[in-house]
Amino acid sequence: MLIGGGVVAFGAAGATAFGLSRMGSMTDYTAAVAKARATLPDHPEPRDLVRYATLAASGHNTQPWRFHIEEGRITIQPDFSRRTPAVDPDDHHLFTSMGCAAENLAIAAAERGRNGELTFDPEGSGSVAFEFKAAQPEHSILFEAIPRRQSTRADYDGRSVDSGDLSALTAAARTPGVDLILITDRRQIERVLELVIAGNATQMADPAFVRELKGWLRFNPRQALETGDGLFGASTGNPIAPAWLGNLLFDLVFRVTAENDKYAKQVRSSAGVAVFVSERDDKDHWMRAGRACQRFALQATALGLKHAFINQPVEVAALRPDLARLIGLPGRRPDIVMRFGYGSAMPFSARRPVSAVVSSMPTHSG
Repeated sequence: MLIGGGVVAFGAAGATAFGLSRMGSMTDYTAAVAKARATLPDHPEPRDLVRYATLAASGHNTQPWRFHIEEGRITIQPDFSRRTPAVDPDDHHLFTSMGCAAENLAIAAAERGRNGELTFDPEGSGSVAFEFKAAQPEHSILFEAIPRRQSTRADYDGRSVDSGDLSALTAAARTPGVDLILITDRRQIERVLELVIAGNATQMADPAFVRELKGWLRFNPRQALETGDGLFGASTGNPIAPAWLGNLLFDLVFRVTAENDKYAKQVRSSAGVAVFVSERDDKDHWMRAGRACQRFALQATALGLKHAFINQPVEVAALRPDLARLIGLPGRRPDIVMRFGYGSAMPFSARRPVSAVVSSMPTHSG
């Protein structure tokens, strides 16, 4: 992403004329985001667990989920009003995002003694339910990482990850029905990069993709907080701007060569690439891939690692067979591609309030 340094040229003197004074402040933004990521209470209500669930990763930060709360159960249902048909025409990413949220929910509940089981219901549009069970708390370093995890779309420092930490990442991501392929060999990473660049070029040549992406961009703190979703430019190190100016600059500077160069630098600065591949190409296994991905991301966070998605080779259907052959799983559909490495934290992305994602709320916890 996206905007170059052109906003700075307007200078402070022109702030009012160009609407910069109405963009909100990063101080207020940081405070609001921190509130959404506040530590889970010792005795959480269902809405507290939902809040932790929503801190999961989702494509374009769309947060495409609805939570239905009843006695002893929380069900996560797809919110198709937030789908992204250009980049995700079969809703694959939507269901992997639901899996990410479900894993956060299960980890947070277990940490507070509300252990339970996640089950997928294929009926209707497909949903995943968490059934509470009484048990002793199950402490996990993954829980502590939930409010600190972020998709860090920036350059990393190029350092390698030692074998012990790679083993910890593999163990954390272990999920029935999902394979994880870790790539740390530089020649193999370059081959993945070739697919990322090919996919990016294909997507950027598609006006529907560009239009859809632009619709999820948030150019200033006020816009990001008002929507509570989307891709906030400051989270990738870009300057803030009025929405009208950000949209104009996007049209001027969003070019395939610059984007490919950015991805090349980011991938080459990473320690490795993780590819998640489910055993079957269905909604249940897409959600399982999301659960595995979220556990990997939380373990990475606990180890001081950053991560970011480079999903172009799975989003462009013509490239999936090439990626599957590269990782030694021909005939399978790769689900998720992430890069990881050591880097600096960026501003966190916003989340919608719990009230916006819950369809019912009981008076007592289950």
